Amino acid sequence: MATTEWNPSEFELEEEDEEEMPSPSSLSSPLLYFDRDRHVAFLEMMYNLIPYHYQSQEINRLTLAFFTISGLHLLQALDLVDKERVANWVLSFQAHPRNKAELGNGQFYGFHGSRTSQFPPDENGVSAYNAGHLASTYCALAILKTVGFNLFSIDKEPILISMRNLQQPDGSFMPLHGEAETDLRFVYCAAAICFMLGDWSGMDREKAKEYILNCQSYDGGFGLMPGLESHGGGTYCAVASLRLMGYIEDDLLSKNASSSIINLPLLLDWSMQRQATDGGFQGRANKSSDTCYAFWVGAVLRILGGYKFIDKIALRRFLLTCQSEYGGFSKYPGGLPDIYHSYYGYTAFSLLEEPGLNPLCAKLGMTDLAALGII
Repeated sequence: MATTEWNPSEFELEEEDEEEMPSPSSLSSPLLYFDRDRHVAFLEMMYNLIPYHYQSQEINRLTLAFFTISGLHLLQALDLVDKERVANWVLSFQAHPRNKAELGNGQFYGFHGSRTSQFPPDENGVSAYNAGHLASTYCALAILKTVGFNLFSIDKEPILISMRNLQQPDGSFMPLHGEAETDLRFVYCAAAICFMLGDWSGMDREKAKEYILNCQSYDGGFGLMPGLESHGGGTYCAVASLRLMGYIEDDLLSKNASSSIINLPLLLDWSMQRQATDGGFQGRANKSSDTCYAFWVGAVLRILGGYKFIDKIALRRFLLTCQSEYGGFSKYPGGLPDIYHSYYGYTAFSLLEEPGLNPLCAKLGMTDLAALGII
C-alpha cells in the first residue's frame, strides 16, 4: 500500500511498458477547438460519481478529487462545487496525534488518501498504523485552497513537526512513515505543503536544495534521484521546489544566468528538446509525446521564462488530437480520456492562455486565484 499510492507527482515512471499507440486509421477526427462545455460535463460527472474503472484507485480518492475540483476551477466552473461540503470532507481525512508526545514517534500526521487508509485504533485507542501521506496532504491543502478554505485555521503543527521525520539525511523525503521510496516527487510535495501553510519549519531547506542539485544530470534535466536519467516530471519537481523554497526566481532567463545555482543553459536546452516533431512534449528522450508533459515540461519553461520559445501552435494542434469526444483528454491521440491526463491537458491549455480558462500558477499546479487565496 505504501509504495503503490498514486499521486499528483506520479509521472508514469514505467514508461518502458507504454501501451501501443493507436493506428492512424483508428483515430476519429479530432475537434478543431477546445470544447470547454464538454470538459465541464466530464468533470461534473467525476465530481458526482467516480466511474467504476477507478476502483483500483480508491486509496487515492483525494488525488482524484484534486484533479476534479481544481480542473473545474481551471475551467471557470467552480460554482458546480459545494465548497463547504468539500472542505469538511477533506478535513475529515487529517490524521491527528492523541498528544504532542506522539509527534516524535516517526509517523506522519498529514492527510490520508482515502477512508481505506484510515485504520481504526485498537482496543487501547492506539493507532498501530497511520497512513498519512505527503502526496495526499499536498492534494488536501490544494483542494482546501481551491474551495476558499482559510489554511491559517488548520492545525498545522502536527503536519509540520511530523513531516520532518520523513526527511532523510541526504535531504530527500519519504512519502509516509515506514519503508518507502524517496525521490524528488516527495521533496516537491513537502516544499508545496510548507509554502501553502506559510511555514518552513517542516523541512530543512538547505538539505533539500542539495539533494535537488545532486539530481541534475549531465544533459541539464533532472532525474528523480541522483544518477537517474533526466525526466520531465523529475525536472518539474526540481525546478518548482527550488522556486517555492526561494532559491530561484521567476523568469530566471531574464536574470544573470551565471549566478544561478543550477546549470540554466543546459536545462533550457534539454527542456526545449522535449517538444517533439508532432508538437507534443515527451517526458524523456526518444519517447512518444504525452498530454501530461505539456504541463510537466511546459511549467518548467514557464517558471524559467522560456515558454515563449516553444511552438505553441504545434502544441495546441497535438493536444486537440488527444481531446476526447466525451470530454477530457487521453494520454495519446485517439485514446480514451482519464482524469489524470485530462487535468494536465487543462493546465496545458491554461499555459497556452486558452480563452475561458483561469490562469495557472505553474509552481503549485493550480489556478493563480487559488494559489493567491482569491476565491
